[in-house]
Amino acid sequence: MNIAVCDDDIKTRGQLSELIKDQFPEGIVRCFSGSEELLSDDKYYDICFLDIEMETVSGIELAKRIRKYQEESPKRSIIIFVTAYSEYVEDAFDVNAFHYLLKPIKESKFREVLRRAINETRYVEEQRKKFIIIKDGDKRKKLMLDGIQYIESSDRKVIIHMDEGTAETYAKMYDLEKELGESFFRCHRGYIVNLEKVTSYSVNSIKVLNGDTIILAEKKYTDFVRAYLRYAKNGGIVNV
Repeated sequence: MNIAVCDDDIKTRGQLSELIKDQFPEGIVRCFSGSEELLSDDKYYDICFLDIEMETVSGIELAKRIRKYQEESPKRSIIIFVTAYSEYVEDAFDVNAFHYLLKPIKESKFREVLRRAINETRYVEEQRKKFIIIKDGDKRKKLMLDGIQYIESSDRKVIIHMDEGTAETYAKMYDLEKELGESFFRCHRGYIVNLEKVTSYSVNSIKVLNGDTIILAEKKYTDFVRAYLRYAKNGGIVNV
């Protein structure tokens, strides 16, 4: 697991690096003194600890560029801001920051946040390995779960909306619901949504990463919120 620490203060870089190595010695930590230095590194970092107030390129702008670079990638770095300024919290939400730590750093809080970040990274890796097999005519197709946005029932067919394109098969929604596991939720009799792909929701609809909006049955709203919070607590990716 690769972890980046980007802060223009050498003491803070050293403190964060030591805390990470002490708690997670198997992690590979690399420190950067500024945003441009990190941006010029081609390596993917699972977790990024970013200062906000840095010269030339701020931590918020750095996070936006990281998100931009990773738009076409199946991997997305976990971003954690470490700053002395609390007024940037709203900006941190705009780049889907995992957490916002205030300086001076409390070791107990840092350890809790790092533990959760590590768990989420491991959870995502496990999800990437999971798949289902569907029947497509005389052939069988392997579909990776992390590539599914949502599933839609259409008569006896189901349409599986993927990150790229769609797949169709004959199957029962009930059987798919059981096979897909807890990272998916049956939000309507005609829809199953991948919780990883949810970007927003209301009492009667859910929007997913590809821009589509699907129906959320009002009677399922409370159960959906509980399932989503449980999914997030257990380390799932949150895009809301």
